Formats: sequence, C-alpha cells, structure tokens
Amino acid sequence: MTLVLQSQGFTKDQCVAGLRAAVGILEKWQASSEQACRILRISRSTYTRARQRDAEWTIGLDHDQMQRISFVLNIHATLRMIFDNPENVYGFPGMVNDNSFFNGRTPLEIMAQGDMISLYETFRRIDVLRGAQW
Repeated sequence: MTLVLQSQGFTKDQCVAGLRAAVGILEKWQASSEQACRILRISRSTYTRARQRDAEWTIGLDHDQMQRISFVLNIHATLRMIFDNPENVYGFPGMVNDNSFFNGRTPLEIMAQGDMISLYETFRRIDVLRGAQW
C-alpha cells in the first residue's frame, strides 16, 4: 500500500486531511452516513473515524477514493463561486433538481449511487452553472 501511495503522490497525512475535509462538507450538505460512505467509497468505520477531528489516526486511500474526495471538494468550491449565501452553498446538493440529468432527484441522490460516473456527471452539471468564472 505504501508504494501505491508514494506513486500517486499522497501521504497518509494528506489522505486523512482530504478525507476529513470531504466528510465535513458532506455533513454540511446534510448527506446521511450511508450516502457519504457510498460517495467516497469508504467503510462506515472509516467514516466514523474521519468525523472524530481530535482523534489521531492514519489511513491510506487508493486513487479512486482520492478522486472522489477531489470531486466533493471541487463541487463545494464551485458552489461557493456560484452562490453568495451559505444556505445555497450547503443546501443545493440536497435540493430537488428538475434538470433533465437529475430528473427530480437531488445531486446528493445521484452522487450516492456510488459509481464514479454519477459523481463526475454531477460535478460537470454543477460546474456548468458557474460559466466562465474561473
């Protein structure tokens, strides 16, 4: 596992920091623990440990898990660019969306399907809303 982490350029401390940041965002989005675990492809025990901010622990995450964390962080950054108020930044993922891709479901429901394509497509649809703001 250490060789995989080194070849990807992620230390165990970076994995913990990224995971804790993503879990914190998912909590603010009102994601259930089950949704968060499916979105990040982590176990319930890993999710519980990531929520315990004061606990010392390390974890090695694979490329897929780090990519999922990156999508959550990038969706959050995009929402912060689009919306000025915290209610929309943190509430949007839980809002029913009638866009043809979402078909009356929330972005959280789509992401929690657990596959990378659903996470990527949710990010892509939200990213389009920001226009050329980068």
